Amino acid sequence: MPRDVPAPISLSPRVVVFDYGEVISREPTDDDRAALVARAGVPAESFWSAYWAHRDGLDQGTASIAEYWAWVGRDVGADWGPIDVHELWAIDHRSWLSVDPGTLGVLHALAAGRTRIALLSNAGADFTGWLRFGSFAPLFERVFVSGELGLVKPHAAIYEHVMSELGVSPREFVFIDNRSENVEGATMLGAAGHVFTGAATLESWLRGLGA
Repeated sequence: MPRDVPAPISLSPRVVVFDYGEVISREPTDDDRAALVARAGVPAESFWSAYWAHRDGLDQGTASIAEYWAWVGRDVGADWGPIDVHELWAIDHRSWLSVDPGTLGVLHALAAGRTRIALLSNAGADFTGWLRFGSFAPLFERVFVSGELGLVKPHAAIYEHVMSELGVSPREFVFIDNRSENVEGATMLGAAGHVFTGAATLESWLRGLGA
């Protein structure tokens, strides 16, 4: 059965800006995580600690993929060669290439209501093809990727850059993210923000903004 698109949501002149990971995409599955740890060949606890400890460098574009995995390997005591890094990158990258049908329904409802929509993701530049040219990309007026900008959430500069590029004031800026610190970074500038926990709650909150 085809999924129905919710009724239009009209929030003009506001622009609704979405995070990608664990908002539009689903979080990596347990099988995804297990496959990455198995290929890394190290204990899961030490692996995930190192994986997240160095992520800002990758997301900000200050570290290459090879440098990022070298830092992770150093922290976990692994001696990975270049072929290992290619495989680790591919497993990790694929784990973030998913979509949440509920969130996609909300995006289509906003588009049907002629609400401006943009995307702002903390991600390495290697994600730009998926984010700019995937099937959902035409829904967005602009796509902003931290790894290209050299800026990351939750720092004020990245929100200020996006608002400037979109030509909106903080009062016209609505930001959706699954991390509370990222939402707070936007709301501290005067934007409206919502911490994503699910598509149904998000849809209800957005409709409340337009009431």
